[in-house]
Amino acid sequence: MMAASFVTLFESTGLFYASARYGSATPIPPSVISRGTGWLGVGVLLNGMLGGVSGITTSTENVGLLAMTKIGSRRVIQISAAFMLFFSIFGKFGAFFASIPLPIMASVYCIVLCFVSSAGLSFLQFCNLNSFNTKFILGFSFFMAISIPQYFREYYNGGWRSDHHSSWFEDVIRVIFMSHTTVGGMIAIVLDCTLSRENDEAKKDCGLKWWEKFKLYNLDVRNDEFYGLPCCLNKFFPSH
Repeated sequence: MMAASFVTLFESTGLFYASARYGSATPIPPSVISRGTGWLGVGVLLNGMLGGVSGITTSTENVGLLAMTKIGSRRVIQISAAFMLFFSIFGKFGAFFASIPLPIMASVYCIVLCFVSSAGLSFLQFCNLNSFNTKFILGFSFFMAISIPQYFREYYNGGWRSDHHSSWFEDVIRVIFMSHTTVGGMIAIVLDCTLSRENDEAKKDCGLKWWEKFKLYNLDVRNDEFYGLPCCLNKFFPSH
């Protein structure tokens, strides 16, 4: 579960930025990202205490629906969650959705997930794509994100086991390195952090100049409109 939570951290961070972009919100400050991932951890803890096996994570499908419908209101999400909780009591509704043919579900995923992936690629506009370092980081991280999970998947399916004789260690390695998002994100972060950023040109190439404007929560007065919590919850869980 710890390894799954680590993988969820990478995937949810990207979905946070994608949902903010499709919801026409301001770029998310790091403090809001920390608050969101912290509450994800609380959700995973409660899920484990109640005997859940799936864990808590950000819904990729909802981000795609946000891009298609252009509806980013919290009230819509709250009402939708209430409908899901109510209709989950009746088994006939669950049977109806379970009877949807797989080709139809696959076609829906093709439309929904294309918006999610394009949201991540759209942030490359703030980098200098003519830079050799940027091209190398993008190409190498994409290639490793495809090849390394496939390597671990083939070896584990073929009965490969490590020399540590510990099932928990094998599960941790398998969960982390079978996630394309986690592998690509870790490699890209390591390569980007090893680049020299002593001059302004290097900062501009990696997009750091653009992101520095949104580093602090109070630098944009519109952040309270998008990321402020309702019902005076900001007093207990501040956003900055």
